[in-house]
Amino acid sequence: MSAEPVAPAGGPGARHVLILGGTTEARRLAEALARETAYRVTTSLAGRVSAPVLPPGETRIGGFGGVEGLARWITGHGVTHVVDATHPFAERMSFHASEAEAFTGVPLLALRRPGWTPGPGDDWTFADSLADAAAVLPSLGGRAFLTTGRMGLHAFAHLTGTWFLVRSVDPPEAPMPPRLEVLLARGPFGLDEERELLARHRIDVLVTKDSGGDATSPKLTAAREAGIPVLVVRRPPVPQQVARAASVEAVLDWLRRA
Repeated sequence: MSAEPVAPAGGPGARHVLILGGTTEARRLAEALARETAYRVTTSLAGRVSAPVLPPGETRIGGFGGVEGLARWITGHGVTHVVDATHPFAERMSFHASEAEAFTGVPLLALRRPGWTPGPGDDWTFADSLADAAAVLPSLGGRAFLTTGRMGLHAFAHLTGTWFLVRSVDPPEAPMPPRLEVLLARGPFGLDEERELLARHRIDVLVTKDSGGDATSPKLTAAREAGIPVLVVRRPPVPQQVARAASVEAVLDWLRRA
């Protein structure tokens, strides 16, 4: 799994940080590092969105070819630090990153945004997977705002009695529920927008993943205000042995101490 290292740009002392991205935090980290001459930053994106908003610095799009491919890329491109800032539900990439750290010895830090917790007035039901959520959903409502991502619509495709509103950057692909309206839009969305959307479509249940963070939380506030139940899919397990940070600032501190 060896490869000839490539010297990072920016001089012999520059650090090459590989960000496994796809989140708001990943972009903010890339922006912060791009302002500092001590770093060369490359953000890797999975390529699930046809026209992603690219962060500053270098970018690469697409998979690495498993753990070995990721390890070869890290070694071959002179990466000195890896930050796993993938989506909380991109668990496969997180495990690949952990195994690549063991292969290469290159330090890895996971940037894990805190999950959501219900507050006063919230009516939340939790599910362990999309399949579990689909099993529970019909008992909670008949007009669902489904915000679990276009890649997971297949889990709800058999629900013929539920009407779905799906908001997505790109059009979803089959299989998908038969009673479905797709709203093509790119976030973030404000609280007033979410209030109006729930009212206009007469939504009576919100389905979401526990993505955490502030960017997509206004829909939760709008649901609470409207007295709408929320079906929340819990986060999948991630490698427990990997060091973690909860904010971009904490990642920057980790890099400066390295």
